[in-house]
Amino acid sequence: MNVIHTYKPFEIQELRLAEWKQRPVKNNFFELVWVRNGTGTQCINYNEQAYSKGDIFLHPPLKCHSFTVEEPTTFVFLKFSDSFFKQVGGSSIDRNAWFDEASYILSNYNQLPGSVIQSEIDRQHMERLIDIILQEARNQTETINGLITSLMTGILELLMRNIKKTIYFESIKDQTDDRIVRMLQYLNEHIGEPDQLKVEILADLFSMSHTYVSEYFRKQVNMSLREYIIKAKLKLVEIRLLHSDKTLTEIADELGFTDVSHLSKTFKKYVGISIRDFKKEGEYRMLTRNVCTAAATA
Repeated sequence: MNVIHTYKPFEIQELRLAEWKQRPVKNNFFELVWVRNGTGTQCINYNEQAYSKGDIFLHPPLKCHSFTVEEPTTFVFLKFSDSFFKQVGGSSIDRNAWFDEASYILSNYNQLPGSVIQSEIDRQHMERLIDIILQEARNQTETINGLITSLMTGILELLMRNIKKTIYFESIKDQTDDRIVRMLQYLNEHIGEPDQLKVEILADLFSMSHTYVSEYFRKQVNMSLREYIIKAKLKLVEIRLLHSDKTLTEIADELGFTDVSHLSKTFKKYVGISIRDFKKEGEYRMLTRNVCTAAATA
């Protein structure tokens, strides 16, 4: 295993592996993996899928992902750490915008195996950006430069664009009515804007009666609209608690909770532990798929 480069506040590595070795996953938003060459099998949440040259994967900061290498494989790992967005505040990049985009990607990624980039053109763009970052990183030893920062945000944009095209729930992937996909995308894009999530707004946007919105949503997603919105918010709360220095008051205000007390009670009810214990534990709960949790505790 040959580490070509490790760079912080983000990390980029190019490794040629004949067999997979588990790598650290904590203290980062997620990790982008580009298969430069080779074949094998990718496993996420104990679901497997074959990989080959050119595939681009997204790994959330969870323990249940790995590769089985069949043909020696060259991987490029690009890890987005929380220290990256904390440091870009002094550059031309908007720190809050970066954080919001990274949070959106992490909270909406379906955590299933397979390439995260669906568009061939976007895949080619991504490969070029990663290659340039590698070349720049080899010449940098201390601080992140403006070009690398811009390239990283370009990668975020490509990830955002492709994740918005994916199905959020396995249970709706065979539906012929695409309104539910568009509705879920809308909800996640406006999750911090309570006024935009009202039934009347959704009814007008998606051409249905006010009285039918909630019934339609429950039939399609097998979850009430209210519960979905709460859980979507709590995913973002988890991300903010683990990866930002925002206060509870700021988080509550940003995501539309009445106050800190309302946030704390809602968190305890749905997540199962207090905010204090969650921060002490330092592990995602809402962002972990059930199959991952069940298999890990079996």
